[in-house]
Amino acid sequence: MVDRRGFLSSFAGAAAVGTALNFGGELFAQLAQAPSQLPDRGLYDSNEEAYWTELRKQFVIPADEVYLNNGTVGSSPAPVLRAIFDGYNETEKMAQSDPEDYPIWGYAAWNEFRDPLAKFIGCNRDELALLRNATEANSYIANGVDLKAGDEVLITDQEHPGGEHPWDLRAKRYGIVIKKITLPKPVPDAGTVLNLFSEAITPRTRVIFFSHITTVTGVVLPAKEICALARSKGILSAVDGAHVPGMMKLDVHDLGCDMYSASPHKWLQATKGTGFLYLRDEVIDRVWNTIATEGWDDTKIRAERFQRIGSSNVPTLCGLRAAIEFANQIGLERIEKRHRQMADYVLGEMSKRGAVSWTSPNAALRCGIVTVNVPPLNRMDLENWLWKERKVRVRGGDPSKLRISMPYFVLRKDADRFLAAFDEYKTKKA
Repeated sequence: MVDRRGFLSSFAGAAAVGTALNFGGELFAQLAQAPSQLPDRGLYDSNEEAYWTELRKQFVIPADEVYLNNGTVGSSPAPVLRAIFDGYNETEKMAQSDPEDYPIWGYAAWNEFRDPLAKFIGCNRDELALLRNATEANSYIANGVDLKAGDEVLITDQEHPGGEHPWDLRAKRYGIVIKKITLPKPVPDAGTVLNLFSEAITPRTRVIFFSHITTVTGVVLPAKEICALARSKGILSAVDGAHVPGMMKLDVHDLGCDMYSASPHKWLQATKGTGFLYLRDEVIDRVWNTIATEGWDDTKIRAERFQRIGSSNVPTLCGLRAAIEFANQIGLERIEKRHRQMADYVLGEMSKRGAVSWTSPNAALRCGIVTVNVPPLNRMDLENWLWKERKVRVRGGDPSKLRISMPYFVLRKDADRFLAAFDEYKTKKA
């Protein structure tokens, strides 16, 4: 029998076995070829682009593909994939030492996974529940907070459906009122956003819900200031942070929010199907659990009760832990700096081509996402042409919006490939 290390961690034998079984051979072969270590940190100091070029080898995205859509989903690097496969290999043996322990166990504290995540986002373990994505976390928030008919929830017009619609469901069923503020495109400064929120608050406002980074335009909203405004009015603050972990440094205690949701499968490059819900300790007991199983009403286990959903996929959590370790090895400061540099470069180049920024002219209010408007070009036609003809992936919105994600593994030459392809398409349509 091939042991775990020989089969999965080295991946040399795995590629051969996978090919023989007609299962995963190509993927195992790619993982076997990925460097076993990250680039030497000294390389970053001498040549940043060379450092990121070496790091790019950790991803199984083909070398001839330019991937600019982390705003939808990221690509897990080799160490994360290895951790997932190791997790499956370990759990599927059904050889757990405790006869009551099973690989689908959904009633555990999972502290071995919550501890590194809590440290990564700046909170305590007991304030954290491991879920499947931000949508699930947002649904817990919207359905769990005590609200009466006529109570108001204040949101923006740039929320993801997974953030907005849980509130719409609550409104349709129970008569709460959803009020939207309209964010300008682009947002000029933090003060403008704060004024919009402040002016929209009424005596009926109970919750302010907003995206830390909006999915529509990629603008980084002044979350700390909005949460402070809410706290000063006795209003709960709930933040959809789907894009934040792994894109930029996050400290939820410093933000001062009451609740925070996220999907680490985007910019942290974690396993698909991993998410989290943060609940400030003082508000945990104010949120009802809307999935009920053993422990649903046990307040002593704090936020853990929100991750008790029954059968769960533990190997995905192994991947989440590995993604956190991977990001920490690179360094969040380096990652965030890279995101800002590459996004600023593409925004500058697209502006020279006549594109109108919908993100923000204020560098503090943008990070790894650039959203531009490029009329009269049709975004879906452009999306399809870029992918099918030039193997460049972007995401847009009708009629002429392009949302360009710039994850750290995208190289300068890749950005230039996108720009050249955009020029070619624009010339063809002229």
